[in-house]
Amino acid sequence: MKSDRIQKLTLAGALTALTAVATLLIQIPSPTKGYINTGDVLVNLSAWILGPLYGGAAAGIGSALADLISGYTVYAPATLIIKAGMAVLSYYVYKRLSGKRKSFRALLAGAAAAETVMIFGYAVFAGLLYGSVSTALLSVPENIVQGVFGAAVSVTLYEVLRRHAPKLHML
Repeated sequence: MKSDRIQKLTLAGALTALTAVATLLIQIPSPTKGYINTGDVLVNLSAWILGPLYGGAAAGIGSALADLISGYTVYAPATLIIKAGMAVLSYYVYKRLSGKRKSFRALLAGAAAAETVMIFGYAVFAGLLYGSVSTALLSVPENIVQGVFGAAVSVTLYEVLRRHAPKLHML
């Protein structure tokens, strides 16, 4: 229906903005000239709430906007692809493992898969950007910290939202 599509687009716009804000809220600079942030929480939530297309768009665009706003312009194209890919994978892993019933383990697996994409995606990007494997490897520990935090908080928050905000038509 047309109203469902409008509702989904509106929610995608809101989650895009929230992803950007969450990414901008806490930024801890890293040795590879990137930063640790809390945006991955919204990357996973966008996927689980909106599905792969709208969720991937909200995650990728919101995260890339944060890079542009905060002066990390060189990272924006990679961020767009990595964060959208994270959301799509998070959604499909969750859906595949959970089936028709909601599963905490499936959420955790989806989040872990997404964060693995982030860790490897930024390592590959740093390696290409700086032409150095050792520089690329510098990003791994900080991205693991960001990934663990993002996965834990997104799974917890999704469970809370699913129980207390059923009108969101969550997956």
